[in-house]
This record gives sequence, C-alpha cells and structure tokens, in this order.
Amino acid sequence: LQFVESGGGLVQPGGSLRLSCTAPGFYIEHYAVGWFRQAPGEEREEVSCISGAAGRANYADSVRGRFTISKDNAQNAVYLQMNDLKPEDTGIYYCAAEVTCGRDVGDYYYWGQGTQVTVTS
Repeated sequence: LQFVESGGGLVQPGGSLRLSCTAPGFYIEHYAVGWFRQAPGEEREEVSCISGAAGRANYADSVRGRFTISKDNAQNAVYLQMNDLKPEDTGIYYCAAEVTCGRDVGDYYYWGQGTQVTVTS
C-alpha cells in the first residue's frame, strides 16, 4: 500500500499550488494523514497533519496561515492548499499515514514517491 501524491510544479514566489494525496484501498477516515517535505540536503520535515475522526489540523510554524490541509473521506483524499509560496517552500512533498498526528516523522507509513514543488522567480 502506498500513497500517491500529485499537484506539484514550478511556481513563482507568491503563487499557489494544491497538492493531492490518495491511497487506493486505504480508508483515510480512520487515520491521521500528514504532509511532509524534504529540501535537498535537508531532513524530511512535517508540514501539516490532519487527524482521522475529527479532522483536526496541525501546521508547522513556517506554513501556518499560508497552507491549508483538508480531506475528503468520500474521495479518500487529502489535500494541501499552498498559498503565498516562498522559495524556502521548495522541496519534494510527501504524504503518509499514522494512527494520530504528532508522531515522529519516522513513525509514519505508506509513504508515496512524492511530488516536486519548486518556488523560484
């Protein structure tokens, strides 16, 4: 089982992208799903997470107010709306699942291949 991320691309600073995360055969309503990113030479970091039952969202300080995580249980999908993008948002974005948000990055599972986001002028 593996998540599939999509929606990345090349965008200018201040622009927007909407990332999608799907997992055929996996029922996201029962799990927390996190979005992560990894810049070249950097460790993978959590950007946002949405809990399973309540749909409660957490955000990293660096993206709070600019990014919005949401999910559609019927579509079995999780989204990350990214606005006011900055060059430091550049990286490969991944999604993965856990029982609950707030866990270490290494505890998440069903990692996808990621989608590249590049913010440059």
